[in-house]
Amino acid sequence: MKNEISHRFNKRIENIPDEIRDLINSIDQLKGKWISGANLGNQTLNKLKKSVLITSTGASTRIEGSELTDEDVEKLMRGLSIQKMKDRDKQEVQGYYEILTNVFESYQTISFSESTIKFFHRELLKYTEKDELHRGNYKSAENKVAMVNSIGEVTQILFDTTAAWLTPKEMLELVEWVQEAFLEKRYHPLLIIGNFIVEFLLIHPFTDGNGRLSRILSNLLLLQHGYEYIPYISQERLIENNKPEYYVALRQSQKTLRTELENITPWLTFFFNILLEQSRQAIALISKEEVSKLLSPQQEIIWNFISKAKGEITPIEIYTLTNIPRPTINQTLSKLLKLKWVEKIGLGRATRYKVK
Repeated sequence: MKNEISHRFNKRIENIPDEIRDLINSIDQLKGKWISGANLGNQTLNKLKKSVLITSTGASTRIEGSELTDEDVEKLMRGLSIQKMKDRDKQEVQGYYEILTNVFESYQTISFSESTIKFFHRELLKYTEKDELHRGNYKSAENKVAMVNSIGEVTQILFDTTAAWLTPKEMLELVEWVQEAFLEKRYHPLLIIGNFIVEFLLIHPFTDGNGRLSRILSNLLLLQHGYEYIPYISQERLIENNKPEYYVALRQSQKTLRTELENITPWLTFFFNILLEQSRQAIALISKEEVSKLLSPQQEIIWNFISKAKGEITPIEIYTLTNIPRPTINQTLSKLLKLKWVEKIGLGRATRYKVK
């Protein structure tokens, strides 16, 4: 039976069209640029990460029907009271924010396993009173995947999910396949992650929180397999901005699963296009067009001065004309060199800089 399950999962990601492989190649090319160029400094990265935690928390909960804005989420995380916010929304936001923070900070030490998935679910819903009895446990009753509106009303049933009594078996098989597939390195990690997400959402193993948990797990697996820009551009926001297409892609793929003609290409196409856009936006962060996100106000003054200078310029000239302290000038020049925005010419007192 185990070999039969592995064969079925493997077949899904072996028979993929060239356009899917092209998307993977494009994503990985940008991934390489981030690794080689992302010397942004801890202060900048922490600032970006805090912003994404807010954005991703707001977007992921809104996908499931919450009405909270990013501003609401930020106020809540700062401990401010928001009267219009429903108690349930407050509770869900708090849980998502905390578990995503844990993933961003500790992904290297988190093992991917059923126990981790259940722990994440328990932590995700630990503040929601209505989920107290089932948080961290697989579902005990049948559930369906449905689209909901802003007040939580079901607007459309998308598909039936795995029966409750089969859920433990199917989750064990899925997690074991993922673990083995990563170890064997026969398939590209993105194909393994994409297949895991579509199958996880088909099983829908928990009574509530499956969609949010799938996005947490997506962040975790992508980080663990080298996509280090994940905490700095919100994947959840990109999905929220394409919510109808998200549901259509899932439905198109999942209606073929458990049939003779399984086809997850629609889902992979959507998921990889989201990852490609996330990659592009990450690379934009280390481009000259995103100066304000990378540099402090004084650093930006120095950069603007260098970029507008005709030819080469020395640190003493920068100091004379800007009156910015020399240590700040030296730190900024070091950062601009790491970003490869400027090049250094000469040594010692003869050192000059110019735009690269």
